[in-house]
Amino acid sequence: MVFQKSACIEPMYQELLFLDRFQAAKRDGFDFVEFWNWTNKDLDAVKAAARSAGVGISGFNGDAELSLIDPEQKEAYLDFLRRSVEAAKKVGARSVTIHSNGLGEGGVVIDHYDRLSNTVKLCTMFDTLKECARIAEASGVLMNLEPLNITTDHVGNFLQTTRMAAEITRLIASPKLKVLYDVYHMQLNEGSLCDNIRAYGDQFGHVHVADAPGRHEPGTGEINFHKVFACLEDVGYRGLIGFELIPETTTENAARVIQAY
Repeated sequence: MVFQKSACIEPMYQELLFLDRFQAAKRDGFDFVEFWNWTNKDLDAVKAAARSAGVGISGFNGDAELSLIDPEQKEAYLDFLRRSVEAAKKVGARSVTIHSNGLGEGGVVIDHYDRLSNTVKLCTMFDTLKECARIAEASGVLMNLEPLNITTDHVGNFLQTTRMAAEITRLIASPKLKVLYDVYHMQLNEGSLCDNIRAYGDQFGHVHVADAPGRHEPGTGEINFHKVFACLEDVGYRGLIGFELIPETTTENAARVIQAY
């Protein structure tokens, strides 16, 4: 099958003004766009740019610098998440992405929480995610829980594996709480991409793509994306493929490569 494609227009199209990136993504064959931070955007302008370009908005990050694993941040986390959901509804976004740890500039993990045991971290995350699921179900906005790599970009992040994320979402069993499976992050952390897709693909709400190492477009690293995409199809994944990558040369060249897949 041909998956619908989403372009992450924070690392892609950096040569253009932000609002011009919507039309550029449409021109290059993307059905949707996504971005990282909503708080520094003019949401009315974002909605208008997407509508004018004829692209959907697949989502953005919903938790900013707050953490799912910190018991003292639970209420603040949920309050901010509610604001993110309202922002998503305002612009017509399908989803928000959530993480175990708060992320700062450049995706740096703000607090590794070495002072907390893994038991406290896991139980707090599970407890808070149950509340996240209730918010998602009431709003209709999907929430995607994303494990991140700890080798290169997000040292100290607690949620590191597909298995942990998928087992949590299975236990909570909400149709509006799923896993964001990032092929790049999971290649760095655990490998065995197709084995994990077969084991946990029923929990995927969104898929991110970039090659590893380097986080560039497919074909620049070691991942066999033909097999990855075929495996996603085999397990019945019918969601979006989000290209969250740094073009090796230009976005135009990266887009040509992406369309070839």
